[in-house]
Amino acid sequence: MKVIHLIGGGDIGGAKSHVLSLVKELGKHIDVKLISFRPGPFADDARDMGIDVEVVKTGSIVSDIRRVMDIIRSEGFEIIHSHGAKANMISVIIKRFYELPTVTTVHSDYRLDYLQSLLKRMSFGIINTVALRFIDYYIGVSNSFKDMLARRNFDPELIFTVYNGIDFDTELPEYSRKVFLEKYNLGNIKDEDILVGIAARLDPVKGLNVLLNAAKIVVSKHPSVQFLIAGDGKERRSLEKKALSLGISDNVRFLGFVNGIYEFFNCLDINLLTSMSESFPYVILEGARLKKPTISSNVGGISDLIESGKNGFLFNPGDYRKLADHILELIENPALRKEMGEKLYQKALSQFSLKNMCSTQLDIYNKIIERGIVKPNSTARYDVIISGYYGFNNIGDDSMLMAIIDNLRKYKKDIRILVLSKQPVETSTTYNVDAVYRFNLFSILRYMKSSKLFINGGGSLIQDNTSTRSLIYYLSMIWLAKKLGMKVMIYANGIGPLNKESNRKVTKAVINQADVITLREKQSKQEIDSLHITLPRMSITADPAMTIAAAPEDEVDRIMALEGLTPHGRYVGFSVRKWKECLEYEDIIARTADYMIEKYKVQPVFIPMHFPHDLLCSEEIISKMRGKAFIIREKYTGSHTLGIVSRMEMLIGMRLHALIFAACACVPIVGLAYDQKVEGFLQYINQAHNASAGFVKSLEFEKLRHMVDNVWANRALIKEQLRSAIPDLQAKAMTDTKIAIELIEEKENGE
Repeated sequence: MKVIHLIGGGDIGGAKSHVLSLVKELGKHIDVKLISFRPGPFADDARDMGIDVEVVKTGSIVSDIRRVMDIIRSEGFEIIHSHGAKANMISVIIKRFYELPTVTTVHSDYRLDYLQSLLKRMSFGIINTVALRFIDYYIGVSNSFKDMLARRNFDPELIFTVYNGIDFDTELPEYSRKVFLEKYNLGNIKDEDILVGIAARLDPVKGLNVLLNAAKIVVSKHPSVQFLIAGDGKERRSLEKKALSLGISDNVRFLGFVNGIYEFFNCLDINLLTSMSESFPYVILEGARLKKPTISSNVGGISDLIESGKNGFLFNPGDYRKLADHILELIENPALRKEMGEKLYQKALSQFSLKNMCSTQLDIYNKIIERGIVKPNSTARYDVIISGYYGFNNIGDDSMLMAIIDNLRKYKKDIRILVLSKQPVETSTTYNVDAVYRFNLFSILRYMKSSKLFINGGGSLIQDNTSTRSLIYYLSMIWLAKKLGMKVMIYANGIGPLNKESNRKVTKAVINQADVITLREKQSKQEIDSLHITLPRMSITADPAMTIAAAPEDEVDRIMALEGLTPHGRYVGFSVRKWKECLEYEDIIARTADYMIEKYKVQPVFIPMHFPHDLLCSEEIISKMRGKAFIIREKYTGSHTLGIVSRMEMLIGMRLHALIFAACACVPIVGLAYDQKVEGFLQYINQAHNASAGFVKSLEFEKLRHMVDNVWANRALIKEQLRSAIPDLQAKAMTDTKIAIELIEEKENGE
């Protein structure tokens, strides 16, 4: 593989570190060449590192482009990888002459570049903004940058993430704090003085004013603390004046450009970052390598490394008071400084090494070569279009979508997916797929014409219990997909109830045109049989959400702590929803929760699945209780919610996917059926006799209390029953994926 990197060559800081370290490491595995469009320190440092670098600066942009084209042609490069405005522009121009895939690394928020210069913002800034739209692939140096690009309507399936990484293998020399301080005329600083430092370009986006405001508070309580600022820039004079006006100029030292960043970090007691915007800055990793406790503004991808309160502290950009509080806490607690520095080092070592960065980049290059160049203005062709109840803040439906997407990618890594969603931007960024507004008929029709498989994806979509309008929407999408030549799969659906005769007739007519129907329980098969739908291939599988894995234990611990729960307390879960056909059930559930507090000494935890509706219903029930109960107030992913449910000793639930999560976690359940799908699921897992309290509209406290007592007494047996039953259902859920891939292959083969 041969890759050419293009860069302006005036880069400093994180972008420079990223490009030079990455290109050097890549050179151990592939042929890679670096083109700098400016002579100077960047190119000199690359040469000193043994990188194959060439400076191209002829005095004419046209000649520069011709020279790069000559290099590409004569040396046979396969990918053009650009960094920054000028390189992006040249990459796009060269792409018109050579059909090579282009990729750019987005090192910063391009809309915030050149803030200090109106002329550059209106020239280089605009050029870069336009050029980015014509690049084939994008690499963000954090997931937040990847999300940023997706929100700005860049194709999510063309965006990758490569976190900055540093070399943990090369041994660092011994550094002397005393030598460093003397080098920068700081010999009057005492050995016992606490040094708080930041390495940053003196630019408005770096938030140095925030640091100075926090320093004022800190110095008022600890007059000996010294703040060291390593870096230079146009803001230096104004920052020095501000330090003087705050009366802290004796405590704030402006070092200018520091040659030897590790030597600087070595002398610090606390490392800071105060930026208003970042991608994933190297200064955080460089400080972490020396085990320096770190406080940072919560920007970019920094929260992926720093878990606030665990291995460092985060604060909202601009909040100098919170920054001061965190500095003071670390100043006054040497043991905490040491603990956080060690934990930060361990996480950086395991997840943010140079080897990891290089490996991820090589994987991306392989994918780019497989996909090739992205044709401009071409109509997107999707392997799969997925329709369902997506973008409605429903954890159950979101979990099904996540499972369908993840499972499809297990069988076909580069599968191209489009989701019809109420909130397409959120869906796109969350699941790394393309998404379109579910009622944007013009776009949907255009995409259907050139796509392979239409999935009516999971859930109880084919029913009129909720409304006829939603039924007609889903049937219309299926009908259009068939008319436009797509394969159609009804994917792990719950079918029914269908009450109106007219709805039954139109459902039969449309669903009979599907290629495959898979159903998530036997009751749905009975409904299909009653409609006399016989033409599609048909099987009973399982809900795709059953294949979701719970989030890691430490993440669940963190969430429970945020929600005010002891991670390993004794809890009983409740999952409820508003049900218009019955009002008394809220009082009955409240009585049941109080009963369990008194008899079993457990704490009720209400787990909303649909926001904000279930949250409001949970609050209403808790208001009727005598005892104390908790509510999970934030909306989490399906994996995190599964992790929370797994901490319950029992779950009493109306919501189907809360019951599914509990069953998957082998948590004994009591089901409150408001719909046949709940009863159908309990039957499917052979728990209807043990776990069904009947339908909500006829719910009775004594019956529910008796059911709770019975399940509680038989928890061990029920857990074993679930442990035996669930793997088979998970395997059945995966057969849906295999069928979907087969349909795609049939379409590709013209069948």
